[in-house]
Amino acid sequence: MGSAIESIILGVVQGLTEFLPISSTAHLVILPDLFNWNSPLLNSLTFDVALHLGTLLAVVGYFYKDTVDLISGFVRGLYKRDFGADAKTRFSYLVFLGTIPAGFFGVLLEKWVETKFRTPAVLATTLIVIGIVMWYAEKRAKRMKKTDSMTVKDALIIGFSQALALVPGTSRSGITISSGLFLGYDREDAARFSFLLSIPVIAGAAILKLRVFFHGIPADDVAPLAFGTIFSALFGFLAIKYFMKYLQRHTLNVFVWYRFLFAAVIIIFFYIR
Repeated sequence: MGSAIESIILGVVQGLTEFLPISSTAHLVILPDLFNWNSPLLNSLTFDVALHLGTLLAVVGYFYKDTVDLISGFVRGLYKRDFGADAKTRFSYLVFLGTIPAGFFGVLLEKWVETKFRTPAVLATTLIVIGIVMWYAEKRAKRMKKTDSMTVKDALIIGFSQALALVPGTSRSGITISSGLFLGYDREDAARFSFLLSIPVIAGAAILKLRVFFHGIPADDVAPLAFGTIFSALFGFLAIKYFMKYLQRHTLNVFVWYRFLFAAVIIIFFYIR
């Protein structure tokens, strides 16, 4: 029962923090240590895949129409050999281009990042540094541009910023939305492009790790895995829905202060205790 409750909590945390600009990795690395959760399942690759499948369901579910348009536009572009044929085809091409940097560096550096960078020092540092970047992006933001006028250069810049999110504590949404703001896009459009850009990345990461399911799952692990996936999907969907509404009238600054506070908690807990 204990691992089921813990998996629900971590599913909720994954769903919220994957899409809010506060870093899901930082929370999922630190929380088990804070509460002394030692379940092998919660630290396993299998559970990691289950949580990411949940967030994939959340973002695809919320942006269902956009996802269909992206797939159909991309297929149409391939068929016609023209990715500028229409607005939907062109936008699918930009999302594809923006995904390449994170996909390339993710495959190249996955093991290194997961073993070398998941330390309290790295997490606290990136939480603070990217928090400052988010604050400065808000300060400099002009918020004049829409994604229907996005250029290949802008898509690649945001795509390379997404690759930086491989470093734990960065936050994929935090760095890509900030990049969009620096480039002059309004918050809602920057967030929408950020979330659509995350679909191929989350799907690719989950697919690469799906092999763990082919080795069989012990009966006792089925319920915790299901709970983690379901709650990750549910709270991920809610996080996207209300975050998009929040950005219509508010800045990212509340999340900046949260990042600073969380970094302070990490520093106090791991270095001063």
